[in-house]
Amino acid sequence: MIFYPEERLAMFIDGPNLFGAARSLGFDIDYRRMLQLFAAKGRLLRAFYYTALMENEEYSPLRPLVDWLDYNGYTMVTKPVKEFTDAQGRRRIKGNMDIELAIDMLEMANHVEHIVLFSGDGDFRRLVEAVQKRGVRVSVVSSIRTSPPMIADELRRQADNFIELADMKDVLARAERPVTTTPDRAP
Repeated sequence: MIFYPEERLAMFIDGPNLFGAARSLGFDIDYRRMLQLFAAKGRLLRAFYYTALMENEEYSPLRPLVDWLDYNGYTMVTKPVKEFTDAQGRRRIKGNMDIELAIDMLEMANHVEHIVLFSGDGDFRRLVEAVQKRGVRVSVVSSIRTSPPMIADELRRQADNFIELADMKDVLARAERPVTTTPDRAP
């Protein structure tokens, strides 16, 4: 990783994409450690996290994470998922955050020297190119070690730096919780 201590940086996290990559590599992200790691690399101005949420569900497994991130230094960008019925009559959900991430990154490019994008989505290749034309370096964090690779080849080639998520496992993996057992009750 090439970082300079005085450069201003911003993180852009495609939540579902990062979750999928980490899960494929067999670990969960410790978001506190991730924020500390990149804050130590330069002057971290913002850490954006993008995800769509099920609004009408009584409980969403994402809600505790979203709330924790919101209170612990991340700028949360969310929107409700859209439900629709496909041509075969099946209920589907859609929650793409690519446009929100792209607009925020283009706006932030005027205030930073380095952007770290946590996504392997090839749709972001043109966005990375546009930000680079403004003089901003872009590092992309994803994985080529998953099967299939989580990063699109065109995005990896466009980035100034590619950071393999698997190489960061020791630093970013959430510690395993100890399993507690209770003794069997005697009848």
